[in-house]
Amino acid sequence: MVPPTVFTMLRSHGGEPTHTARPSVRGTAEEVRAGVPDHASRAAGAAPGPARQGAGVRATTGGGPVDPEAARRRAERRAERITGGALELEQRLTDLLRGGIAAADRPDYGLWEETAARMVDAQAPGLAARVRKLGAITASGPDWPVRLLEECALLHLLDSAWLRREHLPAPLAATVRTRVGLTAAAEGPPLRDRWLVLAQHDTPDGKLVARRIWLYGQESGRTTLLLSFGAPGRAPARSLTVGTTIDAEVTRYPGGGRLRGDLGEPFGTLATGAAPPRGGTTAEATAAYGRALRDDPWLDTWPVTLRDAIPVPSGGGWQLVGASDGFALPITPEALSRSGLWKLVALAGGRPVSVFGECGHRGFDPLAAWHPGEADAHRPDTRERGGSERGVGSRDMGGAGPTAQVTGVREADASRASAQEADGCPIVALV
Repeated sequence: MVPPTVFTMLRSHGGEPTHTARPSVRGTAEEVRAGVPDHASRAAGAAPGPARQGAGVRATTGGGPVDPEAARRRAERRAERITGGALELEQRLTDLLRGGIAAADRPDYGLWEETAARMVDAQAPGLAARVRKLGAITASGPDWPVRLLEECALLHLLDSAWLRREHLPAPLAATVRTRVGLTAAAEGPPLRDRWLVLAQHDTPDGKLVARRIWLYGQESGRTTLLLSFGAPGRAPARSLTVGTTIDAEVTRYPGGGRLRGDLGEPFGTLATGAAPPRGGTTAEATAAYGRALRDDPWLDTWPVTLRDAIPVPSGGGWQLVGASDGFALPITPEALSRSGLWKLVALAGGRPVSVFGECGHRGFDPLAAWHPGEADAHRPDTRERGGSERGVGSRDMGGAGPTAQVTGVREADASRASAQEADGCPIVALV
């Protein structure tokens, strides 16, 4: 039985279909997302795609000044297109609910690709990406109808937020603009710090390759995400070595959580071997993710550092058990298929370790770990004035806890972990 709250969310925008004019130019979601923000984008918090003939976007030449009035009109036209796309998407979600979702798992079910193409027409690549995500849910195993309804409800929430964005608080409105596919320039005063590179990993994003680099400010206690994209078949240009410390300035992007930042030119690269961030328990990790959802309801994961966590097998998977409280956090299915899991198991050897990763509704995805004993080494107090450390936990958990017997460790991974420890590298990349 479908939960009544989901029915209420999806039916709140029922009625007759809203017909919108079809834009004359179509591009892929990746082309729109790869567009370079112009003056109008920065002023309105939006970034149109690449300028095309007949698309109503006039490119400047010779580096001359941009006409503010023309930029404002371009931003307004794109906002109108996105609004038309959001209204159409609302009607399609309503029709889906009224007709039922029993046929959604048929191989010839073409609603998702067609709807995603319409969102690209509306210059809303964020909405297009979320619609395509719906198409993969039907092949995700048992209980897919529940997951499909949950994602439809989140998509309806995003549509509703865009249509009412003028009434939202400024940070939430900036998050909504980002989620529908608009980009804004980094803003505010830059923060100079000694940034420890915690993790770097690539993920497919449509036809593009998205690179996520996590940094930790050793003085400010802030965690920052550097996000870059590479063309099909090519990795993004920016690459940082995990474990190094960079003296640089980072400027934040607007939006809920304000995790993403823009890295300026480094003043220098410091020696490796920095201590891990102050972490928290597994229970505190889930609480931190819950608090982050208040600012960004569409957030899939939140960066945290677990302290004194023991990898333990559980049924067909693995979980991280807190040595101090015994609270267990499952490891995500994606992480179970990577060799980094065996690195983590070999590194721990049944002992508590510090682990950095992304915590979300699917579990914990470990990205980096420290050798046992590093978490107990002396480190400066990097907490913010509010008493908690952004993105990496909230308490310094010391002391030893119960250990767990771990079997099935591969010899090759154990040898590599031992070699890294002999070289004196305190951080081990798991991706």
